[in-house]
Amino acid sequence: MTNRTLIFLLTAASAFAADRVTVPMGVVEGTGPDVAGIRAFKGVPFAAPPVGDLRWAPPAPVKKHDGVIDATKFGNRCSQLPLFGDMNFRNVGMSEDCLYLNIWTPAKTGASGKEKLPVLVYYFGGGFQAGDGSEPRYDGQSMATKGIVTVTVSYRLGIFGFLAHPELTKASPNHASGNYSLMDQSAALRWVSENIAAFGGDPKKITIAGESAGAYAVSAQMASAMSRNLIAGAISESGSLLGLQPPTPLAEAEAVGEKFMSAIGAKTLADIRKLTAQELLDAVGKERGARFPVTVDGYFFTETPAATFAAGKQAHVPFLAGWNSQEQGANSVLGKDPATVAGFKAAVERLYGAKAADVLKEYAPANDDDVEPVARALASDRFIAFGTWKALDSHGKTSGKPIYRYYYSRPRPKMRPEMGNVTAGLAGGVIRNEGPAKPPPPPAKGAVHSAEIEYAMGNLDGNKIYAWDKDDVKVSETMQAYFANFIKTGSPDAKGLAKWPAANKGKDVSVMHIDVNTRVEPETNRGRYLLMDKIAGYSK
Repeated sequence: MTNRTLIFLLTAASAFAADRVTVPMGVVEGTGPDVAGIRAFKGVPFAAPPVGDLRWAPPAPVKKHDGVIDATKFGNRCSQLPLFGDMNFRNVGMSEDCLYLNIWTPAKTGASGKEKLPVLVYYFGGGFQAGDGSEPRYDGQSMATKGIVTVTVSYRLGIFGFLAHPELTKASPNHASGNYSLMDQSAALRWVSENIAAFGGDPKKITIAGESAGAYAVSAQMASAMSRNLIAGAISESGSLLGLQPPTPLAEAEAVGEKFMSAIGAKTLADIRKLTAQELLDAVGKERGARFPVTVDGYFFTETPAATFAAGKQAHVPFLAGWNSQEQGANSVLGKDPATVAGFKAAVERLYGAKAADVLKEYAPANDDDVEPVARALASDRFIAFGTWKALDSHGKTSGKPIYRYYYSRPRPKMRPEMGNVTAGLAGGVIRNEGPAKPPPPPAKGAVHSAEIEYAMGNLDGNKIYAWDKDDVKVSETMQAYFANFIKTGSPDAKGLAKWPAANKGKDVSVMHIDVNTRVEPETNRGRYLLMDKIAGYSK
């Protein structure tokens, strides 16, 4: 055997060993390292499959595997209806057996645990109805190149994640039902806490993050006693459970479950348990997409998250959050009313009744040309901006930790011309249109809901739909750098970036405006959120 052959064999053996990690449940084999030195472990089970008797039960511990666990491809996505036609999944299929996570790690020493790199656990968005940790926009490879062990998590959705029912409550040792989705997220976080050191991560330095429903998940994990002691930092992109639609009391959620079962002719829980996952999805679809709410179940939540944050019982960690400049369009307020001052007034009176005069004081278009941006602002605040503001404001007052607030306004660029007869969707992809080509929609007035994800996670290259230019790359590099610094240090600040002051320190509330010209500006329109706070019943 020549020296060259020996060196080759030793190198190959070393690389092979580096792709295997031993944790209590068994040996996990992933792929890599790639050209950037990142190893990936995909489809790693963090809980037992929630099937059979474990359907509508808290996640059970994953069983020990005697053989090697194949972590070279994404696990199943959780059962869901195709609500967002532009979602792009990279897994092999859909199933109730879906409690898997994905890890991208730059660590070289592996199981020695010497590196102790910061960890990001990211929860996907999709209204708790759709989505998956395999979506390219959440890919962890780019963030891993910043020295962060990055994890994406899948969790049960819709009826599988949130069905509450008196029979389920009675059978539960916790006298609770619903919120299985949130418990899945917590179980994944605990798995990461207990096992991530073997992948080079520091279990004491875990930041959780997410967008939309993922941001709601962040507030949920911050509030729940199941998770709050596992967290070192939190990032919310557009959303929280402290908004205008707080979690539902258990009795009301049980009534939703009973109504659904009655509508589909199921007399007992045993009847609905007999249905396959697809039959359940079909039943939900026939009931016009029946929705099952997040619940104050008495177990995962003992009170509303708003009450937890107000009392300062949430995770006391640095918190970075914000929202986009066009979370919703003006038409969601205006409806069929014209975009005139008179039309806007009529729309507000229809929506708010006796409180309309107060709303019109804060959302006051100066003339007809001003109606569209004011209506857009009201629509965005009603949808998701107020809830994000409320979580930031409450946390800043009661946690003793810094909060960092952003406002993201970079619109997506035009779609590539080769995309053809398509329209943009909420998931960063496109919805293909049948029949004659439609005229292109008017350009967005700002950054639409979910537009920031690829920028924040450094994944522009993974989305071939849009014609990204050098300004988009600049914005992405800036936003990702802020997020990476926050994950590493608890502050987004770093040399070469505009200084980002904490929003709850000093006289003025500082807001980082993220765009081509990223800069700090003092808070404006605070009166709008104080009014929303009163309308929501949080303050008098």
